[in-house]
Amino acid sequence: MKRLILMATLALGGCGAAAGLKPVEGKALPVAPYGARTTPTPTQLLTPTTQQRPERSDELLKSSVPRRSDEFDLPPPN
Repeated sequence: MKRLILMATLALGGCGAAAGLKPVEGKALPVAPYGARTTPTPTQLLTPTTQQRPERSDELLKSSVPRRSDEFDLPPPN
């Protein structure tokens, strides 16, 4: 039981120790995307775009506006 606690403590201790990210030795960063002038840095690659993480829109309806009539909303023909 003590071994399990020790292993869990050591495993969890390293979770927050993220230093600057670098590619593995001998490996390069991915090639630049089509149309990009330079290869993105690791920070740029790890930062989500607004398309990947859209912002929430919590804007409440501030005033009630009645719907306008729809002249094409006709009953079905008999």
